[in-house]
Amino acid sequence: MSIPEINYWAVLAAVIASMVVGFVFYHPKVMGTRWMAAVGHTDASVSAGPKPWVYPSIMVASFVTAWVLAGAAWLAQEFYGGSFLVNALVTALILWVGLTASRFFVHDVFEPRGLRVTPYTLLNEFVTIMAMALAIGLLPPG
Repeated sequence: MSIPEINYWAVLAAVIASMVVGFVFYHPKVMGTRWMAAVGHTDASVSAGPKPWVYPSIMVASFVTAWVLAGAAWLAQEFYGGSFLVNALVTALILWVGLTASRFFVHDVFEPRGLRVTPYTLLNEFVTIMAMALAIGLLPPG
């Protein structure tokens, strides 16, 4: 049994990609205004900015996601062979559908606000995971 080979430069690039996706996605001229309305935020409620621990926490969570995705992509590469980029993207899609999308749906069904936020969350997570997979797939280990 071997330990997955992970290119930590790819993981770092994936973390940066996730942050870029977040900044673009939640910009008011992209999806930010719609998302704010769906979750009940106002300009006043977000004007103070996030708590100081939010961005470091997000970066740690993004690192963990990128690290797991890089390991899963390596496992897929070892099993299927072929293109590392394709394996990374397909693995990301499968993990997004099977773990992220399905779990967010189950969680949001029980939310008092219903499924109003779910499409925004799922779209953001899809774009984020695929951007991370692209970064990882373009920088294979070794």
